[in-house]
Amino acid sequence: MAGRASFPRIAVTVAAALTVTLGASRGMTHAQEGPQYVSDKERLAAIRRGHVWAPTNVPSMDIRTGPAGSGAFPPDATVACDYVEEKSSGKSAKFTCVIPPDDKIHVKYGRTNGEVFAEVAASRLFWALGFGAEYDYPVRLECRGCPATIVDADFGTIQRLHPGRDIETRTVYGWSWAELDEIESGAPPSERDARSALKLLAVLVQHTDSKTEQQRLLCPDDGSPKACPDPLLMIHDLGKTFGQSDLFNRDSVGSVNLHNWANSPIWKDQAHCVGGLAQSQTGTLGDPIISEGGRRFLADLLVQLTDTQIHDLFDVARFSERTLKTPGDASTIDEWVGTFKAKRDEIVTARCPS
Repeated sequence: MAGRASFPRIAVTVAAALTVTLGASRGMTHAQEGPQYVSDKERLAAIRRGHVWAPTNVPSMDIRTGPAGSGAFPPDATVACDYVEEKSSGKSAKFTCVIPPDDKIHVKYGRTNGEVFAEVAASRLFWALGFGAEYDYPVRLECRGCPATIVDADFGTIQRLHPGRDIETRTVYGWSWAELDEIESGAPPSERDARSALKLLAVLVQHTDSKTEQQRLLCPDDGSPKACPDPLLMIHDLGKTFGQSDLFNRDSVGSVNLHNWANSPIWKDQAHCVGGLAQSQTGTLGDPIISEGGRRFLADLLVQLTDTQIHDLFDVARFSERTLKTPGDASTIDEWVGTFKAKRDEIVTARCPS
């Protein structure tokens, strides 16, 4: 791996080990020792000079293993932890647990919870292509002391936060997709193309829950938020993906539903390169216009993925074990692979106005 995309360090302090589901609330612990707030002007400046992508040797990325380092878990590892009574935000099924002696984690769990599957696949796709992402690991859990009300607790996903310090004001955490268009006038064309490509990648995976708090603006490697030379703009929560964007971000519709994903075309208007992503009630991205540079940027990355990598993407995320309430909605890994390739072809063969 080359450049920033290697992301070699995974923080292992208790604070950094927290999986933070921001949801509608932002008053939570991030991967840092308390927030160091910046002004609105400093935040906007960070967005303008920041990056969304780093050069990556795509074919060499081990999607099955995922990001390595301290705090990583092998695919389908058995993890024993002690249940902690703690209120969680958001609607996704989750609980807090401690891996002795003091590694506190938040676990999303259950075969009917699409986010358990989607976060692994989407984050590893973004990571393999060179875009910032959290580190998500599919595990089998031995939850000691879990209450009987938590059903299917053995099947879950643990997330490690991308290392760095969040750049936030006292009132704003994250960034909206409209702000992605805020870029320094002297920025290289590659950064503009990468930002457009990120929008198209969000369309590809149908990132429906795109509210501001679902994205992170951070200074990598724990640099000072107020004087960060190269901020990173990334998506934090990719749980509502691989389905179809819908108004209310429903799990059964927008999270790991092959029928819905297959019937969500990349382009709403191919002639004008308008991406097909219906904006949800909470979302900040809807039917984005993609530049030719952005389309070509993402296409060049996607064609580097090998057949083995694409298969591993859905297999390691255990998509075939996803349980939907509608009978007949079961899907195979090969079906997911075929749909991915068809969507990739939609991007590769298109041409956008200059």
